[in-house]
Amino acid sequence: MPVPRLPRIPRFPDPAATGTVFIRAAPADAYRVVSDPPVMIRLGEEAHRVRWLDGATAPAVGARFRGHNRNGFRRWVTNCRVTDADPHRCFAYEVTAPLGVRISRWQYDIAPTPQGCAVTETNWLRVPLWFIPFAILITGVIDRIGTNNANIGTTLQRLKRHLESPTRPPGAADSPERT
Repeated sequence: MPVPRLPRIPRFPDPAATGTVFIRAAPADAYRVVSDPPVMIRLGEEAHRVRWLDGATAPAVGARFRGHNRNGFRRWVTNCRVTDADPHRCFAYEVTAPLGVRISRWQYDIAPTPQGCAVTETNWLRVPLWFIPFAILITGVIDRIGTNNANIGTTLQRLKRHLESPTRPPGAADSPERT
């Protein structure tokens, strides 16, 4: 019986997963949500809790936060460092596993459109090849690229619903509900 072949893992600088959504909201409102991990966590799939570290309370280059993630009964923690915080345009962070193993980069690019803005979420896998079996064991995810693509789609649709919600006052970009 042949062993199933896993998809090729793109190496940096090629993105592993990406998606774009068009939102009827100001770029400032979109940036306010995507650059606030404790708010954004409510829109994601695997991540379920996050907190700023080292006294940080807002997005700034160098600020760090810790993410608590889950997939079924599996739980794991990652540490993240903000690498880009360009208001209304770009928010990005690098993710490391315990022991400082670099595993990925996440980036949100925001571009104005005539009706609001376009938000593009991109993920780059930076996990060393030797760490992949451990990552699969820890997360239970064999197809990380497919999972990240699906999760990006879900997150972006939730972001769109939140920002376009008729019950959300203009400028109120926090407290999204997970649906």
